[in-house]
Amino acid sequence: MAYSKERRRQIFDKTDGNCHICGGSLCFSNYALHGRRGAWEVEHSKPKAEGGTDHLNNLYAAHIGCNRSKGKGSTRTARAKNGHRSAPRSAARKKKLRNENRLVGGTTGAIVGGLLGGPVGAGIGAFFGERIGADRDVESE
Repeated sequence: MAYSKERRRQIFDKTDGNCHICGGSLCFSNYALHGRRGAWEVEHSKPKAEGGTDHLNNLYAAHIGCNRSKGKGSTRTARAKNGHRSAPRSAARKKKLRNENRLVGGTTGAIVGGLLGGPVGAGIGAFFGERIGADRDVESE
Protein backbone atom coordinates (compact mmCIF):
# COMPACT_ATOMS: atom_id res chain seq x y z
CA MET A 1 0.00 0.00 0.00
CA ALA A 2 1.23 3.51 -0.77
CA TYR A 3 1.27 5.89 2.17
CA SER A 4 1.12 9.67 1.88
CA LYS A 5 4.02 11.68 3.28
CA GLU A 6 1.75 12.91 6.08
CA ARG A 7 0.76 9.34 7.00
CA ARG A 8 4.41 8.22 6.90
CA ARG A 9 5.28 11.11 9.23
CA GLN A 10 2.60 10.01 11.71
CA ILE A 11 3.94 6.45 11.64
CA PHE A 12 7.58 7.59 11.92
CA ASP A 13 6.81 9.93 14.83
CA LYS A 14 5.04 7.20 16.85
CA THR A 15 8.46 5.81 17.77
CA ASP A 16 10.41 9.09 17.58
CA GLY A 17 12.25 7.95 14.45
CA ASN A 18 13.32 4.56 15.78
CA CYS A 19 12.68 1.07 14.47
CA HIS A 20 9.94 -0.47 16.59
CA ILE A 21 11.60 -3.87 16.38
CA CYS A 22 15.31 -3.24 17.09
CA GLY A 23 15.15 0.34 18.43
CA GLY A 24 17.76 1.61 15.96
CA SER A 25 17.63 5.01 14.28
CA LEU A 26 15.68 5.56 11.08
CA CYS A 27 16.01 8.33 8.50
CA PHE A 28 12.65 9.75 7.41
CA SER A 29 13.91 10.65 3.93
CA ASN A 30 15.15 7.09 3.33
CA TYR A 31 11.67 5.59 3.26
CA ALA A 32 11.65 2.47 1.06
CA LEU A 33 15.26 3.07 -0.08
CA HIS A 34 16.75 -0.37 0.61
CA GLY A 35 20.47 -0.25 1.33
CA ARG A 36 20.48 3.35 2.56
CA ARG A 37 21.43 4.18 6.13
CA GLY A 38 18.29 4.24 8.29
CA ALA A 39 16.12 2.95 5.43
CA TRP A 40 12.69 1.96 6.63
CA GLU A 41 9.23 0.90 5.65
CA VAL A 42 5.82 0.66 7.23
CA GLU A 43 5.38 -2.53 9.20
CA HIS A 44 2.07 -4.04 10.27
CA SER A 45 2.31 -5.18 13.88
CA LYS A 46 -0.41 -7.70 13.17
CA PRO A 47 0.19 -8.77 9.56
CA LYS A 48 -2.59 -8.15 7.08
CA ALA A 49 -2.44 -11.85 6.19
CA GLU A 50 -3.45 -12.55 9.80
CA GLY A 51 -6.30 -10.02 9.83
CA GLY A 52 -4.30 -6.88 10.63
CA THR A 53 -5.55 -3.51 9.43
CA ASP A 54 -4.11 -0.27 8.07
CA HIS A 55 -5.22 1.63 11.20
CA LEU A 56 -2.48 3.77 12.73
CA ASN A 57 -2.44 1.66 15.90
CA ASN A 58 -1.25 -1.32 13.80
CA LEU A 59 1.37 0.55 11.74
CA TYR A 60 4.96 1.10 12.83
CA ALA A 61 8.22 2.26 11.30
CA ALA A 62 10.81 -0.50 10.98
CA HIS A 63 14.14 -1.02 9.26
CA ILE A 64 13.52 -2.84 6.02
CA GLY A 65 15.65 -5.78 7.18
CA CYS A 66 13.87 -5.97 10.56
CA ASN A 67 10.48 -5.94 8.87
CA ARG A 68 11.44 -8.58 6.33
CA SER A 69 13.00 -10.85 8.96
CA LYS A 70 9.86 -10.59 11.11
CA GLY A 71 7.73 -11.80 8.22
CA LYS A 72 4.41 -13.11 9.49
CA GLY A 73 5.85 -13.74 12.96
CA SER A 74 4.71 -11.90 16.04
CA THR A 75 5.94 -8.45 16.93
CA ARG A 76 6.55 -9.64 20.50
CA THR A 77 8.94 -12.34 19.29
CA ALA A 78 10.74 -10.00 16.88
CA ARG A 79 11.26 -7.38 19.60
CA ALA A 80 12.36 -10.00 22.14
CA LYS A 81 15.11 -11.15 19.76
CA ASN A 82 16.45 -7.58 20.02
CA GLY A 83 16.02 -7.34 23.79
CA HIS A 84 12.91 -5.13 23.72
CA ARG A 85 9.43 -5.61 25.14
CA SER A 86 7.71 -2.59 23.61
CA ALA A 87 8.03 -0.06 20.81
CA PRO A 88 10.13 3.07 21.40
CA ARG A 89 8.08 5.97 22.71
CA SER A 90 7.17 9.08 20.75
CA ALA A 91 8.81 12.41 21.59
CA ALA A 92 5.50 13.67 22.99
CA ARG A 93 5.13 10.62 25.26
CA LYS A 94 8.73 10.99 26.51
CA LYS A 95 8.09 14.66 27.33
CA LYS A 96 4.92 13.79 29.24
CA LEU A 97 6.75 11.12 31.25
CA ARG A 98 9.63 13.50 32.06
CA ASN A 99 7.16 16.07 33.36
CA GLU A 100 5.39 13.44 35.46
CA ASN A 101 8.75 12.27 36.85
CA ARG A 102 9.66 15.87 37.75
CA LEU A 103 6.37 16.34 39.58
CA VAL A 104 6.66 13.09 41.52
CA GLY A 105 10.34 13.64 42.29
CA GLY A 106 9.81 17.22 43.39
CA THR A 107 6.83 16.36 45.58
CA THR A 108 8.61 13.40 47.17
CA GLY A 109 11.73 15.49 47.74
CA ALA A 110 9.71 18.27 49.34
CA ILE A 111 7.96 15.88 51.73
CA VAL A 112 11.13 14.09 52.78
CA GLY A 113 13.11 17.33 52.98
CA GLY A 114 10.34 18.96 55.02
CA LEU A 115 10.28 16.08 57.49
CA LEU A 116 14.04 16.19 57.91
CA GLY A 117 14.77 19.89 57.66
CA GLY A 118 11.63 21.99 57.91
CA PRO A 119 10.76 24.57 55.24
CA VAL A 120 14.34 24.97 54.03
CA GLY A 121 14.73 21.20 53.78
CA ALA A 122 11.48 21.02 51.82
CA GLY A 123 12.77 23.54 49.30
CA ILE A 124 16.09 21.78 48.93
CA GLY A 125 14.39 18.38 48.73
CA ALA A 126 11.96 19.62 46.07
CA PHE A 127 14.81 21.03 43.98
CA PHE A 128 16.89 17.85 44.05
CA GLY A 129 13.86 15.57 43.74
CA GLU A 130 12.77 17.40 40.59
CA ARG A 131 16.27 17.04 39.09
CA ILE A 132 16.40 13.34 39.91
CA GLY A 133 12.92 12.83 38.45
CA ALA A 134 13.88 14.67 35.26
CA ASP A 135 16.89 12.40 34.79
CA ARG A 136 14.96 9.13 34.99
CA ASP A 137 15.07 7.01 31.87
CA VAL A 138 11.73 7.43 30.08
CA GLU A 139 12.47 4.79 27.44
CA SER A 140 12.26 1.78 29.72
CA GLU A 141 9.65 2.69 32.33
